[in-house]
Amino acid sequence: MEPNFFRLLFLLLFAPYFLVCDAHAHDSSPSHSHPWSPPSTSTSAPQSSPSSTTSATATPSAPSTTAPTSSGTSPSPSSSGNSSATFNSSTTTSSPTSSLSQSGPLTIPISTYPFSPFPTPTLLPEPPVFPETDPLYPPPVSSDPVIVPDFAPAWSIAYSKAQALISNYTIAQKANITTGVGWAIGPCVGNIPPVVDFPGLCLQDSPLGVRFTDLVSSFPAGITVASSWNRAFFRARGLAMGQEFKAKGVNIALSPMMNLGRVAQGGRNWEGFGADPFLAGEVAYETILGMQSGGVQATAKHFINNEQEYMRTQESSNVDDRTQHEIYGQPFMRSVMAGVSAVMCSYNLINNTYACNNNKTLNDILKREYGFQGFVMSDWAATMNTLSAVEGLDMTMPGDITFDSGNSYFGGNLTAFVQNNTISLARLDDMATRIVAAWYYLHQDQDYPQTTLDSWNTNDPINQQVNAMDNHTSVVLEVASAGIVLLKNEGVLPLKNPKSIVLVGSDAAPPMSGPNEYPDQGGDPTGILAMGWGSGTDRFSYLISPYEAIQARARVATSIFSWDFDNWDLTAAASAVVDQEVAIVFLNSDSGEGYITVDGNAGDRKNLTAWHGGDQLILAVAAQNNNTIVVTNSVGPLILEPWVEHPNVTAILWASLGGSEAGNAITDVLYGDWNPSGRLPYTIAKNASDYVPLTLGGDPATILQINYTEGLFVDYRWFDAQNITPRYEFGFGLSYTTFEYANLAITPIASTDVPESALIENWTAGGASPIAEGSSTALWLHMPAFQVTFDVSNTGHYLGGDIPQLYLHHPASANEPPSILKGFTNVALESGQTSRVSITLSRYDVSVWDVVRQGWAKPNGTITFSIGASSRDFRLNGTVPV
Repeated sequence: MEPNFFRLLFLLLFAPYFLVCDAHAHDSSPSHSHPWSPPSTSTSAPQSSPSSTTSATATPSAPSTTAPTSSGTSPSPSSSGNSSATFNSSTTTSSPTSSLSQSGPLTIPISTYPFSPFPTPTLLPEPPVFPETDPLYPPPVSSDPVIVPDFAPAWSIAYSKAQALISNYTIAQKANITTGVGWAIGPCVGNIPPVVDFPGLCLQDSPLGVRFTDLVSSFPAGITVASSWNRAFFRARGLAMGQEFKAKGVNIALSPMMNLGRVAQGGRNWEGFGADPFLAGEVAYETILGMQSGGVQATAKHFINNEQEYMRTQESSNVDDRTQHEIYGQPFMRSVMAGVSAVMCSYNLINNTYACNNNKTLNDILKREYGFQGFVMSDWAATMNTLSAVEGLDMTMPGDITFDSGNSYFGGNLTAFVQNNTISLARLDDMATRIVAAWYYLHQDQDYPQTTLDSWNTNDPINQQVNAMDNHTSVVLEVASAGIVLLKNEGVLPLKNPKSIVLVGSDAAPPMSGPNEYPDQGGDPTGILAMGWGSGTDRFSYLISPYEAIQARARVATSIFSWDFDNWDLTAAASAVVDQEVAIVFLNSDSGEGYITVDGNAGDRKNLTAWHGGDQLILAVAAQNNNTIVVTNSVGPLILEPWVEHPNVTAILWASLGGSEAGNAITDVLYGDWNPSGRLPYTIAKNASDYVPLTLGGDPATILQINYTEGLFVDYRWFDAQNITPRYEFGFGLSYTTFEYANLAITPIASTDVPESALIENWTAGGASPIAEGSSTALWLHMPAFQVTFDVSNTGHYLGGDIPQLYLHHPASANEPPSILKGFTNVALESGQTSRVSITLSRYDVSVWDVVRQGWAKPNGTITFSIGASSRDFRLNGTVPV
């Protein structure tokens, strides 16, 4: 029999026993969130330079470092050393612990914690703006969304079914629904066991495809789809991924990832959607609508402030309240508005309280303020104690405290805590109900496919039992093409069947040992870089390199085609490009998750220079060829200054990470089959020192303090405030054609939200949104309030797509950055064609977070806006009539 059979047999027969065994152990050092105590710098004028101060303080309960795992899922933070929580331990008691200093995790005593469920939404649907919506049937995608889908009725039905299902379950059975069976037990990276007539759940990575199995697509990475700035592609990629997860029998996809690129060197930035909260929020929103319409539950991760890999399990991201709401919370808020089923809390601490043990972020912001109806799961082994359930954690993954530890903070310990009234039965009911309701919410009780993957045995035939790829090759190709950004073009692109072409650099080639030459892509790439490394990957079913794709195109045009893939023999490279009509140099830069180190890069990048001597390679080629085109496959920004202004560098394509169709996408753009319309989702600086630096330091006995002293001034907001000239600004991207904007107008939209008219009047008069359930996602705040319209004309010679962008400018008294992205749209036009386009703003869009009143309010003074082609190329200007 296959090993997978024995694993499943063990799961079914024995895992439930380990989960339900009575245990009366109390956590001896549970941490608890403390009052929101932010740094005081973020809402004032920006400092003279971005800083990320390292101030590590020793704390007795700090977790020790963990060795990187070879298993491919995120390594676990060690638990507090004196915890006695186990699956089946004998009775153990402990005394309440005293609070530690504010430089380390705070704690609360063992006590009795009552619980009252958050009220469910009661506002009635109001079509067409606020229609009742089933997650399988979201509103159609739009370049200017004006519909706010109402998922409350679908959640209400799901809650009723879940409550009925578990009504006769025992405490232990309810606890089992909240507890994974343990690391590497079961077919998926996370597994909830069958409980009575609930069939259990399969949880599986990754944000770009189904991990640890075969016959699945490798979609372009999150940073690539974000570079398209096109909601139709956000949605299409999400839908195709959701369909593939469902085809493989995965209930919960651990996707999408939406942490922002606060630190340009951040190892997992490529999994996310760029450095702006509005852009990231829109990609997350459409991705989730797409994924869940495909039938799988989506997971918004990592909540919150997980912005670097270094010391991620032992660092406190110290963020003020306003910055948290306006910057880092926005993508998660939009995820809740998309009806997301699950949210994953992160490894790090937030203001010195662990994210999975943080009452402020989990209960107050996510569940109360955002009105989140789904469930919160831990990142793998990020649960810190049993009382995390009190602080808002609903599910622990993968179940054991640390990998293969054989014990759990939930399971038997959660059962004991409920039995002795430390945790209320109502809270356990709420946890189990949320998890089961999400299953009903996605209709997974109705003929959902069986799981057909084995995460732990690559050669298990079950991994090839179902071909999930369908016709998704076209989606992969179109998204990869749309995500390519043209940074420079001296009139040499598109290519017009040149007589001779030479490709230079290893990034043009197929990987030497095939597309999956390293587990989790965790090695020095020997060919085209099409995804980063870590748990955010999947296994390529195929991979098209530029060498293959360009050669096929060159043969059609009968061009002479040659190549040199050796980055280090600069003499040979220079010789190879002499007398060639076109020389295309390929370079890359890689990063990933911190449990894998590649060439000294422990997840985060050591620097922002090209890998494999790319800068020197370009200079060697450009010295011998006056038509040198550079193609970059990178996880994030690079410093291009050594060669960007070289007179022989005639064009630059920024291709990010294109997935399995990377080579074809690059070829289509080079030859003009696809007119580039991508835009940068981050700033490319002239100097690495212009970015917020990676915070280093610390040791196994300390919590590394990372102070977000830049506050609201992240990425282009910082560059604008400090008048720093970037090499290429946020939102920048060229086309093979040109566009002009004209005839700007802005019109207030009359509200149809009669039940909330008093709240609208209060906001108009300068009041803030109330402190209430769902206050930040309320209909009155997000429904259309102002419509901006203008003409876009294609004044060039090619059919092309444009991405007009809207930036708000708040009055100086608001202490906001000079320009803030609050809208974008896309339009495709024939040469000479003009189209009227619109960008709709809500009251939320023109509001700022009022820390004193704890709500959203419009600032006093005049709010203006600009329409432009990037964050520094404004064409039209207007005033918001508030």
